[in-house]
Amino acid sequence: MSTITPDTKLDIGHNDDPSSNYLTCSSGFLSWAFTLDHKRIGVMYLVGIFTSFFLGGLFALLLRIHLLMPNGLFPETWVNMNTYNQLFTLHGAVMTFLFIIPSVPAALGNFVLPLMVGAKDVAFPRMNLASFHLWVIGAIFFLIALFTTGLDTGWTFYTPYSIETQTNVIAATIGAFILGFSSIFTGLNFIVTVNTMRPPGMSWFKMPLFMWAIYATAIIQILATPVLGITLLLLMAERLLGIGVFDPSMGGDPVLYQHFFWFYSHPAVYIMILPAMGIMSELMSVYSRKPIFGYTFIAYSSIAIALLGFLVWGHHMFVSGQSPMAAVIFSGLTFSVSIPSAIKVFNWLATMYKGNINLATPMCYALSFIFLFAIGGLTGLFLGALATDIHLHDTYFVVAHFHYVMMGGTVIAFVGGLYHWWPKMFGVMYNEAWGRFFCLVVFIGFNLTFFPQFIMGSRGMPRRYATYDPEYQIFHQLSTLGAIVLGLGMVGAVAVLVWSLFNGRKAPANPWGAATLEWTCTSPPPFYNFEHAPHVGSPYDYSQLKYDPQVGGYVKDPNAKPASDHH
Repeated sequence: MSTITPDTKLDIGHNDDPSSNYLTCSSGFLSWAFTLDHKRIGVMYLVGIFTSFFLGGLFALLLRIHLLMPNGLFPETWVNMNTYNQLFTLHGAVMTFLFIIPSVPAALGNFVLPLMVGAKDVAFPRMNLASFHLWVIGAIFFLIALFTTGLDTGWTFYTPYSIETQTNVIAATIGAFILGFSSIFTGLNFIVTVNTMRPPGMSWFKMPLFMWAIYATAIIQILATPVLGITLLLLMAERLLGIGVFDPSMGGDPVLYQHFFWFYSHPAVYIMILPAMGIMSELMSVYSRKPIFGYTFIAYSSIAIALLGFLVWGHHMFVSGQSPMAAVIFSGLTFSVSIPSAIKVFNWLATMYKGNINLATPMCYALSFIFLFAIGGLTGLFLGALATDIHLHDTYFVVAHFHYVMMGGTVIAFVGGLYHWWPKMFGVMYNEAWGRFFCLVVFIGFNLTFFPQFIMGSRGMPRRYATYDPEYQIFHQLSTLGAIVLGLGMVGAVAVLVWSLFNGRKAPANPWGAATLEWTCTSPPPFYNFEHAPHVGSPYDYSQLKYDPQVGGYVKDPNAKPASDHH
C-alpha cells in the first residue's frame, strides 16, 4: 500500500477544469440520486432532514394552536381528539426517527468527516448511498402511515395499545425498522473510516473532537439499533400473528416491550446529543481562538457517555412496577452518566476563558447551546431522583426537559454547525447580521415555548392531554406564542442560508481561521476533496494562521514557528 505524503498529487478524475468542484462536476437528477460522493450524499441528507424537520414542526404548531383553549381552539371542527393523538404521535415519530437521529451524523458527519481525515471519501461509498436510499424508503413508509389511517400510539409504540389500535402501526414500524438499517450503515461506515483512513501523523489524540463524538455515536448506532429492530419485528408479529410476547391475555408482558424499547431508545438519546457535543467542541475552540481545554477528558467523556448510556434505560420506567432495588440502581447510574456531560461543559467554558471570542453566528448558537443544555441537564436530575420523578413522571416537566436537551441541545448545535461549515459546503458566505438576529429569535422563542412547561408540569399538568383544567391556560398560551416565534426564527435561520446560495459573496478556503483539515481545501471542495494530501498538525493550533484581508479569510503564516503539541 503506497504512503500518502503532503507532496503526493491525488488523482482528481474528470475535474480537469480547475474551478470544478463537487457541485458542478456533473449535473442532472441521476448524478445526485446515485452519486457515491460523500459530499453530495450529505447535502441530500440535509435537504431530506430539514424537510422532515419542518413537517414535524408543522405538527407541533398545530398541537400548540389546539392547546390555546382548555377544550381545544376548534373542538368540533378541524381537529377532534383522535386527530390530536395522531398529531402528537407523528410529531414525535418524524422528529425522532426521520430528523434528529440522522441529523448531525448523516448530514454534517457525511460531509465533514472524510474531509477531516484528509480522505477522498468514506470507507464504503456504496453503503453510504444505500443508507440514504434506506432513509428515503423509511420516510415513505411514515408518509404511508400519515396518509392512510394515521398513527395514534405515541412515538414509542407502547403495547398493549399499539397491538389493539386501528391505525397504521405496521407501516410506521416498518418505516422505523428500515431507518434503523440506515443508521447502522452510517455508523459502520464512520467506524471503519476513522480506523483505517486517518492520514500519517493523525494519531487518536490528534483527531478533531468532532470525530471522537461521531465515532462514539457510531458505536451506539451499531450496538443499540439491532435491539430496536428486533423489538419492532416482535411488535409486528404480535399484531399480525398474535404470538403473545407482549399480550397479557396470552401470558405476555407489556412491560417487557418497554424494557426492549428503552434499551435502544435511551442510548438513542446519546446518538442524538453526542454529535452535537462534537460540534460544540469545534465551535468553542475556533471562535475563542484558543486550543480546546482538556482535549483528553472531552475525548474520553464521549466514549464514557456511549458506554454508560446503555445502563440507564430503567429510569424511563420508575412507575412501571419494577423492584425498588432496580429503581435505586437505575437512579444511581442515571446520575453517573451526567458526569461526562458536565466535564464537557466545564471544558468548553474553560476554553472560552481569556479567549479572543468572535461572536459570529455559529458562536451565538454555541452560547445558546450552553445555556439551554445546562437547563436541560439540570432538570434531568429531578427526573433521575426517585422521590421527585414519581410526581413529575408523564407531566409537561418531562416534555420540557426532553426538548431543552434535544431541541435546545442537538438542534441548536446542528444549526450552529451548519452555519460553521456552510461556507465550506457551498462556497458562499451568508449575512452575519441576519444570522445573529434569527439566532436571538430562536433563543427567545424556544425559552418562551418550553420554560412555562416546567412550571405547569411541576403543578401536575399531564403530557399528551388534548384538554386541560383552566388553571393551566396561561402557561399553554405562553407556550403557543413561543412556538410561533420559534417557528418563525427557524424559518428565518434557514432562509438566511438559502438566500446566501444566490446572493452570498464567494467564501475563502478558511473564513473562520480553523485548523482542522477540511479548511485546507477550496470552498466548496473539489470532487476528490484534496489535490495534494494535506499536512497533519494539531487540530486546535491557531498560531500557524493569520488573517489575510485580500483573501477575506485565514491563510498559513509563513513566519509562524511550529507550536508544541497542546495535547
